Amino acid sequence: MDINSRSQSDLPENAYRELNPGEEYIPIIPASQVLPEVTLYSVVWGLIMAVIFSAAAAYSGLKIGQVIEAAIPISIIAVGLSTALKKKYSLSQNVIIQSIGASSGVIVAGAIFTIPGLYILNLPVNFFQIFLSSLFGGFLGILFLIPFRKYFVKDMHGKFPFPEATATTEILVTGEKGGSHAGLLVVSGLIGGVYDFLFSSFKMWEEVVTTRIFTLGQTIADKAKMLFQFNVSAMIVGFGYLVGLRFSLIITLGSLLSWWVFIPMINEIGRIAAGPEGVNFFANFSPEEIFTLYVRPIGIGAIAMAGIIGVIKASPIIGKAFGLAIKGLTGKHTEDDDVERTQKDIKLTFVIFLALFTLILVFIYLLAGFELTMGQALIALFTVFIISFLFTTVAANAIAIVGTNPVSGMTLMTLILSSIVLTTAGLTGDKGITAALIIGGMVCTALSMAGGFITDLKVGYWIGTSPYKQQTWKFLGTLVSAATVGIVIFILNQAYGFTVTPLTPEPLVAPQANAMAAVIKPLMSIGANVPWYLYLVGSIMSLIVNFLGISPLAFALGMYLPLHLNSPLLVGGLISHFMQKSNKGEAVGKARHQRATLIASGFIAGAALLGVVGAMIKFFKIELSSNLWTNNPIGGEIVGLLAFVVLMIYFIWDSRRAKVE
Repeated sequence: MDINSRSQSDLPENAYRELNPGEEYIPIIPASQVLPEVTLYSVVWGLIMAVIFSAAAAYSGLKIGQVIEAAIPISIIAVGLSTALKKKYSLSQNVIIQSIGASSGVIVAGAIFTIPGLYILNLPVNFFQIFLSSLFGGFLGILFLIPFRKYFVKDMHGKFPFPEATATTEILVTGEKGGSHAGLLVVSGLIGGVYDFLFSSFKMWEEVVTTRIFTLGQTIADKAKMLFQFNVSAMIVGFGYLVGLRFSLIITLGSLLSWWVFIPMINEIGRIAAGPEGVNFFANFSPEEIFTLYVRPIGIGAIAMAGIIGVIKASPIIGKAFGLAIKGLTGKHTEDDDVERTQKDIKLTFVIFLALFTLILVFIYLLAGFELTMGQALIALFTVFIISFLFTTVAANAIAIVGTNPVSGMTLMTLILSSIVLTTAGLTGDKGITAALIIGGMVCTALSMAGGFITDLKVGYWIGTSPYKQQTWKFLGTLVSAATVGIVIFILNQAYGFTVTPLTPEPLVAPQANAMAAVIKPLMSIGANVPWYLYLVGSIMSLIVNFLGISPLAFALGMYLPLHLNSPLLVGGLISHFMQKSNKGEAVGKARHQRATLIASGFIAGAALLGVVGAMIKFFKIELSSNLWTNNPIGGEIVGLLAFVVLMIYFIWDSRRAKVE
């Protein structure tokens, strides 16, 4: 078989479904074929993408609180470059470009959630603190994930939807083979991208529709604190289609529990406690404020317990990984010696040595960089290791299910735990706050990296590249991204600042870092007020949901994330369910589902790519807002809802045009 023609074929029929007993998944590039992957071309372009998208993602994250999803735009650019340059065997090289370049978004997410908190609290901070925190966290995320790669990408084949990996793979494969499929991806990408750009940059309509557009809905929101929210983004509904009905339904039900049960219940308890003569403490709170202050901590507790449940379930995998590593250390024969190319990881013995070396460097950094005692540095190191390792599976699981990593919630839990531990060890005040934020930054980056890297490895698994090459060169992408992020945050603080001062009257918002700074300051004192009971309620919810045979992490994600980000997932999931059911036969249903998968991937890709454009436009302070309907929020929401309905009509109509080949 000609290698080049084989590399341009479709994904196998069993790429996205569970395998039957005895069935094996054969990737586009089989293990028996060796194509160029790591080349000067792929490495250089991967590093260029890492630098560009690190800068863009850092600015957008600090400006509007949304980090650019780098993997998909980088995939589009990689396909465009290889097409323009007529590059042979580009598919395998594009995977490396995407994998190295995608380090940018995950490193940025880890850094901007915590490090700007040092500036906000007027604490000393320098480039090396940002760089080393991001670098060590990124390395730990890679190393802690490697033992779980086989479990997530191969053993659980077809059990997790991997929406972001699906979209990325569709882009790479479709771009490689061209033809009508590539045209469909381009058209749907333009439609989804322009559609999201119209409300995100042009402000032609509101992005979030709520029941407040009706008089009755406003009354219910004010009195009963019950509200429904819906995000009209093409990107989110595209994710919903790739996630599928089962997981999107579980996530949405978790969200409805938070918004339609817990929030109204908290308000009602306040009303009853006040009595006929008293004033309800929550009367002047909006549903969103009650969610942020009292319900979201329940979601954080649920995510934490879901993580513990996941670690317990994955304990056989962990045990096997350590067993293989011990055999390797003793010089005995291991399975790694016979494994085929497409399933070959970096040797576990090397992973363990490198992880230990990284932890030693972290210890030296904490000991020397923050003037901690030996005992305090050991406690801080132990905190970084335990939380990063335990939550690695949570981050990977979350990305595998819904494409969203609850890294902010896990980082908040890290800050709380590390603050309590460090305070108990006698580390308080500014020194304690700095150490806690740096620890939080390392853990946040490790978890962000673990979630993002599992996407890269799943893409490589579907296509048939070599995991050990992705893992090896991911370290270089992390190094370059960490350095870029350190420089960019330093420059942005000089140019804009993160707090209002005479020199920075319009600072960057940095919403996550502001939240972390607000939480950490009171915590670094004896007797800090921590909502343990709310965390406990969430933990119990995860235990109950797991007992019922429902994915506790998917449900916990729903409880933690805002309702407007979850409800569109259900729309996409419902379309996915009904698209595969056809009265014209199974073959028609399958063809429609394949076409709809491409359209959904196009929606995600277009919205992500134009999101980068929008961030650049904001960076240069170019104002595009038309406020055509958004001057009247209700009118803007109605127009947004109508636009979304039109988009869904197109989505269904175009998907149903599929023909059986």
